[in-house]
Amino acid sequence: MTIAVGDRIPDVELWQVTENGEGFAPVKAATVLGKGKVVLFAVPGAFTPTCSDHHLPGFVMRADEILAKGVDTVACVSVNDPFVMGAWARDQNVFDSVVMLADGNGEFTRAVGLEMDGTGVGLGTRSQRYAAILEDGVVTALFVEPERGLTVSSAESILSAL
Repeated sequence: MTIAVGDRIPDVELWQVTENGEGFAPVKAATVLGKGKVVLFAVPGAFTPTCSDHHLPGFVMRADEILAKGVDTVACVSVNDPFVMGAWARDQNVFDSVVMLADGNGEFTRAVGLEMDGTGVGLGTRSQRYAAILEDGVVTALFVEPERGLTVSSAESILSAL
């Protein structure tokens, strides 16, 4: 079942990439996403075209505007290992604008019910593209992309919703 407005995020283990993208550490979802106002967005894969050309860069470029709207944390989660997420953070010059979270085993993605089958294009099980606004770990808004592409979960869309 897909997570919905009013639901608490699952407290599963993720891997948080350090600010410089050189390391990572395990973290419980509630620790990194469960306090204050959080904008969480999920991508199907690091280094994939829409994710690298538009989705992540949009949040990196608009992070200050999002934070100015009372958001405490902007976070990105993907079903990739922490090494890939670290390399992607360095490649995209994320630094401290977006918290990068690796969901290498897909546990968080399965727990929120937003997995997608990418086996037809060699990706295996990945996350659907979405964004959510969380307040103290509770979903207050959820924007799941209805099809391929980037519309409802973009940084611009989230700014409008804040």
